[in-house]
Amino acid sequence: MADTKDGFLDKAYDMGSVDEVRDFYGNWAETYEAEIAENGYATPGRCAAALAGFAPDKAAPILDIGCGTGLSGLAFRAAGFEKIDGTDLTPDMIEKARGKEGVYRNLFLGDMNEPLPVEPGTYAHMAAVGVMGPNLAPPETINEVLEKLPAGGCFVFSLNDHALAVPEYPGRVIDVVDGGAAELMFKEHGPHLPGIGLESTVFVLRKRY
Repeated sequence: MADTKDGFLDKAYDMGSVDEVRDFYGNWAETYEAEIAENGYATPGRCAAALAGFAPDKAAPILDIGCGTGLSGLAFRAAGFEKIDGTDLTPDMIEKARGKEGVYRNLFLGDMNEPLPVEPGTYAHMAAVGVMGPNLAPPETINEVLEKLPAGGCFVFSLNDHALAVPEYPGRVIDVVDGGAAELMFKEHGPHLPGIGLESTVFVLRKRY
């Protein structure tokens, strides 16, 4: 297990307000990729592979919600997706993502606790990789995304062990599936950050109507 004593990772699950989250990730932006790479960050590749299995048209536009420094965008690009836009709360993270040439078509700031600033049907599919959980994107994000997707559009997202321990997150998945708003196409528990012993479940929901 990697030593995160002097890094940010050990503090990433202890934040409160949106301003605190923004400041935390702004301060972390410079060393973020090195620290999570050291701990084997696996979820971007898992999410990209899962979405690729249900999105035959890789030229259709997708939105990477909470894109951070762009590691998720790199994974989607590697999986064959051609038109990727990204949004994130933190300007410093957005600038790091912007530096990944040829990955993102557009990047814009957005607060996951507010409505997505996009028109319904703009994106064929959406993703939230490693960003849903306590003090981050709320459970309602699932409903918000489904409202903005076209019928047949997919939402790939992950819930790590911290989020899975909060009943409202897995409960929201059950609610939208049982209520008929979406089909559960994929669900797999596996590695998230092996270096700190943290796992996540990757989900793919397909909007019914």
